[in-house]
Amino acid sequence: MKSHSVQAPSAVVLIRPHHFFPNPQTAADNSFQADNIDGSPDAVAKAAFREASEVIATLEGRGVRVHVFEDETDQTPDSVFPNNWFSTHPGGHMAIYPMFAANRRKERRHDVVDMLKQKYRVQEVIDYSGLEPDGLFLEGTGAMVLDHIERIAYAIRSNRTDPVLLERFCTQFNYEPMVFEARDRKGVAVYHTNVLMCIATDFAAISLSMVAEAKRRAEIVRRLEESGREIIDLSEEQIARFAGNMMEVRGKDGRILALSQTAYEALGRSQIETIESYIPLVPLNIPTIEKAGGSVRCMLAGIHLSSR
Repeated sequence: MKSHSVQAPSAVVLIRPHHFFPNPQTAADNSFQADNIDGSPDAVAKAAFREASEVIATLEGRGVRVHVFEDETDQTPDSVFPNNWFSTHPGGHMAIYPMFAANRRKERRHDVVDMLKQKYRVQEVIDYSGLEPDGLFLEGTGAMVLDHIERIAYAIRSNRTDPVLLERFCTQFNYEPMVFEARDRKGVAVYHTNVLMCIATDFAAISLSMVAEAKRRAEIVRRLEESGREIIDLSEEQIARFAGNMMEVRGKDGRILALSQTAYEALGRSQIETIESYIPLVPLNIPTIEKAGGSVRCMLAGIHLSSR
């Protein structure tokens, strides 16, 4: 197994929440979000804080560098999902994104950007957030699942992903756009691409049955197979339990797959064995945070930059 891969960052940014609660502004188009949540607001917030702290400890224990920022405002309920507002790319490039929900726009933080500039080689920051008044949104690596090796940006068309802005991003960051429709059995559009699919170095997990158009589905399969990856086909039920929301990262002993305990328990034995033939799985228990409609991949903003 190759220990280094451009697909698997060795460092991530994680925002630890102090006032977590499912965001009412995102409930309308996020079918993964819980309608209600048991417990007092204080108890829910403390549970989410504990879960994020355990994620940090587990990843650091595996040798992943975790840059932790505290979110102490109650104005940003989804702050624990920073991968939506920025991304980093080899060669010193960084993007900042326009967000669909108004309160999510408050998640963008200068201190995170400043830290990245201090610790890593950042040559260029392209800020798309000024397009929000024009109704153009592209929510980072939630909206796009990036194949850093083959330079393809897979993206489900939704309120959170504008195809015109996607084209602009792909032109500026040298990716090929692959836009498609994806819905559940009720016909509800999938809100973010990274809940439907995960691209690792040697394999890709995706729910092919949820890709609406047969021609596009075949094209996605072809492109993934041409990249040399093994495809792990996930069911809609597994997607609902966040089995698509996984992330490959690199620790001190090589690459690992970070996923939630919910996702791990949703996978079949043969699927687990297939993944384990490439890299170890590291389940992380985040049931409270998942009530907000995102999971482990959403919590980790990968750092694809060179250290200073």
